[in-house]
Amino acid sequence: MLWGFLWRATVSFDQIGIAFFGLLAIALTQQEDAGRRRWACWFGLAGQPFWFYSSFVAEQWGIAVLAVFYTIAWLEGVRVHWFKGGGSDGA
Repeated sequence: MLWGFLWRATVSFDQIGIAFFGLLAIALTQQEDAGRRRWACWFGLAGQPFWFYSSFVAEQWGIAVLAVFYTIAWLEGVRVHWFKGGGSDGA
């Protein structure tokens, strides 16, 4: 029972979203298969609302600004890998 209380008190949905989507995006960036690697940007973008929510609730404005730049970087990945004929690494 104590463990359940501590879990609810310390882990919130935003932290779960940040961890899940962030770790998945990072793992995908390291894949040898370009078809898998190109999905990293989508999972990175999926995590951004959690970053924004968390930073606004905690009033951590530096993290909010950083999240804007991460969002721009992930959007660049979408442009390159999905709309510019990407998906192959040229190897």
